[in-house]
Amino acid sequence: MSTEIAIIGDRFMLPTIFEEAIHAACGDSVSIRNLTLPWPDDPLISQSSEPELQGISEFVGSVERVTEHVGNAHALITHVAPLTRSIFAAKPMLKFVAVTRGGPVNVDLTAADDSGVTVVNAPGRNASSVAEFTIAAILTQIKNIIKGHEALRTGRFRGDLYRADKAGGELSEMSVGIIGYGAIGSRVVKHLQTFGSTILVNDPKASLDEADIAYGVRKLTLNALLREADIVSLHCRLTPQTRNLMNRDAFQAMKRGTVLINTARGELVDCHALETVLRNGHLQSAMLDTFDPEPPPAEWPLLKLPNVTVTPHIAGATLKTVRVSAEMAAEELRRWLAGEPPLHPCSSAAR
Repeated sequence: MSTEIAIIGDRFMLPTIFEEAIHAACGDSVSIRNLTLPWPDDPLISQSSEPELQGISEFVGSVERVTEHVGNAHALITHVAPLTRSIFAAKPMLKFVAVTRGGPVNVDLTAADDSGVTVVNAPGRNASSVAEFTIAAILTQIKNIIKGHEALRTGRFRGDLYRADKAGGELSEMSVGIIGYGAIGSRVVKHLQTFGSTILVNDPKASLDEADIAYGVRKLTLNALLREADIVSLHCRLTPQTRNLMNRDAFQAMKRGTVLINTARGELVDCHALETVLRNGHLQSAMLDTFDPEPPPAEWPLLKLPNVTVTPHIAGATLKTVRVSAEMAAEELRRWLAGEPPLHPCSSAAR
């Protein structure tokens, strides 16, 4: 008898890729049905005022549609579907959920615990993509790529960008501060070493690996890193302690002319404080892939500043991210079916 598996993917995390990975890992012992949600064409819902959806965030889809698709499935693989207390209560057969993202904020984990549901996630599934994107983001800021591009689009050939007072910098002679030394931050550190950068790291919970120590990477307090870095790149998780980590005091601690890169979470940055230091020139520029709120409203002041480069939260958008997510979810499902402990547990039932 096969185990029923429901997959709720989207137009990035394609259900067919997950189905292939699950069959490769679990063989014919499972029967699978798929549902595709309209993300990213439809934006994530950050928060909802509906009582049933309190306690979860960053989701797409209705409770009714998710409940219907889960049916009598024993396991669910999803990316951004909302999983609420009412769904767990209505689906007692459901005992395993794999969320193919680093933070399962679209799942009511307390309700999952109460229902005895094993919940796992996929930390680091987009680490390679985001790390590469971060290097690209840094280069666009220090090499005048955006300034030259925008000028040429309007018919201006900015030869003045070759002037000594406007020429770009080189990573080989710059200090780069990495805040967060997890799966992404540690990869960014490795990439920066090929450029010969001076690398500074802040992460109270992590230790540098031997190769980074041998290169000369230094672990500093946050204030020490901010005082020394020419470029600051954010790679820490959003927690109550890191919300608005980059605030007025943090920006004032930074050297004049520093560049800020944020490919992590918009809520890590106090946007009003950032606007101030960008307008008065204390910060040279900022490159933002994430926002608070997200998506940002059209009148958002940071969108209007010439020294801000923005992209629509696409740092992790590669097909490799999808394949890695599918392989991680399939292995977690295989382990659950075999009675083995999960690799990345999120709920008490998974531990």
